[in-house]
Amino acid sequence: MSRNILQSIGLAHSLKVSQRATSCLLVGNFKKLEDAVDQILNDCFADGLAKICLSCSSKRTDVEIFDIIEKEKRRQRESIVLIPSENFTSRAVMDALGSVMQNKYSEGYPGARYYGGNEYIDQAETLCQKRALEAFDLDPTKWGVNVQALSGAPANLYTYSAILKPHERLMGLDLPHGGHLSHGYQTPTRKVSYVSVYFETMPYRLNEETGYIDYDTLEATATLFRPKIIIAGASAYPRKYDYARMKQICAKINAYLMADIAHTSGMMAAGVLPAPFEYADIVTTTTHKSLRGPRGALIFFRKGTRSINKNGDEIPYELEKLINQTVFPGHQGGPHNHTITAMAVALKQTRSPLFKEYQQQVLDNCQAFARAFTNKSYKLVSDGTDIHFLLLNLKPKGVDGARVERVLELANIAANKNTIPGDKSAFVPGGLRIGTPAMTSRGLVESDFEKVAEFIDRGVRIAVDVDDKVKDKKLQDFNNYIGEDGSSEPRIKELKEEVVAFAKKFPTVGFNEDEMKYA
Repeated sequence: MSRNILQSIGLAHSLKVSQRATSCLLVGNFKKLEDAVDQILNDCFADGLAKICLSCSSKRTDVEIFDIIEKEKRRQRESIVLIPSENFTSRAVMDALGSVMQNKYSEGYPGARYYGGNEYIDQAETLCQKRALEAFDLDPTKWGVNVQALSGAPANLYTYSAILKPHERLMGLDLPHGGHLSHGYQTPTRKVSYVSVYFETMPYRLNEETGYIDYDTLEATATLFRPKIIIAGASAYPRKYDYARMKQICAKINAYLMADIAHTSGMMAAGVLPAPFEYADIVTTTTHKSLRGPRGALIFFRKGTRSINKNGDEIPYELEKLINQTVFPGHQGGPHNHTITAMAVALKQTRSPLFKEYQQQVLDNCQAFARAFTNKSYKLVSDGTDIHFLLLNLKPKGVDGARVERVLELANIAANKNTIPGDKSAFVPGGLRIGTPAMTSRGLVESDFEKVAEFIDRGVRIAVDVDDKVKDKKLQDFNNYIGEDGSSEPRIKELKEEVVAFAKKFPTVGFNEDEMKYA
C-alpha cells in the first residue's frame, strides 16, 4: 500500500524511499490518508531525498519560489491594477501555459518541422492560426498569420526585417507623444531603441495643443522622408487612429501600412473599436493585454495582389514568405509551444458573447473614469479618451508622474508614469497612464471606477504635500523621505488600508482565494 501511494505522488520512480519514510503508513495512527502522504513527503524532504523529484509541485520542491508566487497572488488580490498593458488571464490559459506542450522542440512550421514527434504540436499551432483569423473575421484567402513571435517588440522587429534592408526607412509615433520603443525611438544624442540603429527612423507627433495626431505634418514629413513602412500604433495615445488617412499617406509614397494594435486588439476583436484590417498591409499585436491571453504575439499579413502596374500586371504580396522566414530561421529557433497553445485558448474566448460584453464594459468604465477626473479639474491629454486608458497631465497639479506612481504603489494602486508632449525626461515625466482592462476583468463597473478616481486624487494630493516638505527636489530624496513602505506618511497607510478592503471585495481571476497561502 505504501509503495502504491508513493507511486501515485510521483516519488517511487525518482527516489530511493527511505525506511523511515515508508514506515509512516505502517504505524496506522494517521486520521487521514492525506496526513500520511504529507508525513512521507516531509520525511523525504528532511532526508534530502525529494530534491530530485520531477513530478512534485513547487510547494514541496521549492518553497522559496512557491512563497514568492503566493505573495504575488496576495498582491494581485489586494491591489487596484490600472496599468493598461496588464490583465488577468483565465485559468484555462494558465493550464495551457503550464502544460506538457512546453516540453516539445519544434523548429519550423506545421507540416515542415526539423524534428519528429510534432503531430499534436502541429495541430495546436494550426488551430491557433485558425482562431486568430476567426477572432478578427478575416478571410484566410486574403490574410495569413504567424503565431510564433515571442512577444510584441520582437514581432515588430521581425516585421521590419522582413521588408527593410539595413538602414532603410520607417516612421512611427514619437515616444514622448505616445509611441512605443519598438517603433524606433531615438533622441538627438542617442539611439535608444536598436530599431533606430538597424534602420533609419523618423517620428511623427501630436499637435500639442489638441493632443491628436497631426496627420498633415505626418504626410508632409513622409513625402520628404519616403519611408518604406509607416506604423499606425501607440502605447500611450488615448485616441483612435484614422486608418483611412494613414492608408492614403502610405499609398502616396508606396509605403506599407503596418498597424500595431497591441493595446486595442481585444476591443477590435469584439467589434467595439474599429480594426485596421481594411486598410493595413500588416497588423501586429501582443496577446496579453486586452486579448487577456498569455505573453505572445501575432503577425497578420495580407495575401493576394498588392497593386497593378502600368502594364496591367498584378504585383503580388510576398509577405507570407518574407515574414515566416524572418521569424524562423531569421530570428528564432524553436517556438514556445505552451504559449501558442495558450494563445489558442484565449483566442477561442474572443468568440464568446461575454467577451464582447467585457470589452464594452472596459470602454464604458474608461469613459466614467475620464469624467471623474475631469470633474476633479484634472487635465487629460487630448481632453479625453476613445479607448481603454487615459493619460493624466499632472503638471498643472505641480507634481510629476514618478512621484505619484510611487505614492500609489505604496497604497496598492498599480499605475505607471508616462511621458506626455513637452516632457524632457522619461524617468520624471509629467503624465500618469491609467486603464480599465484588468479591474474590469475582476468585475468593476462605472461607479467603482469613480471610487478609484477618488483614491488616485488622494494619492496625488499626498504626493504634492510630501514634495513640498522635501528640501531637495530630486526624486530620490522624495522616495527617501516617504521610505520603503511609506510609514513616514500616515495618510499613505490609511489609503492603502482602504484600497485593500475595496479590492478584496472583487473576485480574483485565474486563481481562487481558498487556494491562497496568504488569503
